[in-house]
Amino acid sequence: MTVLLADALSEAVIDQLRAAGCTVINAPDLKGRALTEALSAHNPQVLVVRSTKVTEEDIQAAAGLELIVRAGAGYDTIDVAAASAAGVFVANCPGKNACAVAELTVGLLLSLDRSLPDNVMDARQGIWNKAKYGKAAGLKGRTFGVVGLGNIGREVIKRVRALDMDVVAWSRSLSREEAQQLNIRYAATPEDVARQSDVVSLHCAATADTLALASHDFFDAMKEGAFFINTTRGSVVDEAAMMKAIEEKGVRVALDVFSDEPAGKTGTLDHPLAGHPSVYLTHHIGASTAQAQTAIADEAARIISCYAAQGEVPNCVNLSTQTPATHQLSVRHLDKVGVLARVLNEISLANWNVQEMENVIFDQAKAACAYIRVDGQDDPGVVERIAGLDDVLAATIVRL
Repeated sequence: MTVLLADALSEAVIDQLRAAGCTVINAPDLKGRALTEALSAHNPQVLVVRSTKVTEEDIQAAAGLELIVRAGAGYDTIDVAAASAAGVFVANCPGKNACAVAELTVGLLLSLDRSLPDNVMDARQGIWNKAKYGKAAGLKGRTFGVVGLGNIGREVIKRVRALDMDVVAWSRSLSREEAQQLNIRYAATPEDVARQSDVVSLHCAATADTLALASHDFFDAMKEGAFFINTTRGSVVDEAAMMKAIEEKGVRVALDVFSDEPAGKTGTLDHPLAGHPSVYLTHHIGASTAQAQTAIADEAARIISCYAAQGEVPNCVNLSTQTPATHQLSVRHLDKVGVLARVLNEISLANWNVQEMENVIFDQAKAACAYIRVDGQDDPGVVERIAGLDDVLAATIVRL
């Protein structure tokens, strides 16, 4: 199995993949057209990326591509729809960078409260202004709002509790009962979090449902002078609404992610937020600790090794949770060569489309039972013909 690494992973992981029998092509600076050309030239079965974007053109360039691994949690940089249409698995490495992002979130929180970046910049320029910087409000007893309670959101809660902050949270999956178990306040909407909080931090995945989740209504609900932190993705924030809150409500902001981020690791930054005195920008470094990168790389290697050995994809994000199947056909049959081929032939003649299939073997491997979910019109004659096939013991069908 050929694996193309389009972003940097550790030598230990490369050695691990090679030990598993993989041919590894290590090309950590591939982006844009160079990635497309490399995929076409090498035709790998597996592509591993971190921040590199993977487009429909990239996916189509490698006819043998079977699996894309995002060495991180978010996978919005991958055209998942194009991968699904091409029958390419997409997997991620969730939770492995949670502590790193939570640590940065706390760092941004403290920076906002104590104006740490401005303190340092003035000191480096020979400016002493204790009168200005000695007026922090402090964090103890204030309310920290969390929007999104995945792995990162939960790690953030652990850390802000150590600062003696109260926590209010919203997540689509959070119930009042679970909030009580977590000893946090329940909010019915993101706007409810904004309304109650002195600090709001976003930790929800970037999806079509969360596009501009931090909207005008969200920022209108925020308190005067509150803090806003985003370490997830820039698409989750309506930046025009955020700027309005900064200018009109004195909201202060710390962002590790924002719109139109530079694609490369070095270069120039030309963004209207970069020079704003109420905004702290960092370089999309939430997951960039040695600990997190080691854990992510190990998980990426585990996914690839599992797929190579067993054909299974841990953490797959693009398998359908509900297929269009209309019926389940159950076929008890002798465990002999060709039985299922004859069953599938009858299904094909009936113009039924197989959506899911499982074949379980009875003890001693003399008989088996196939469960086949199909999408098709009712036709009792098909079941009768299957039941009459050689080596078929019985066939039944139920509507789903």
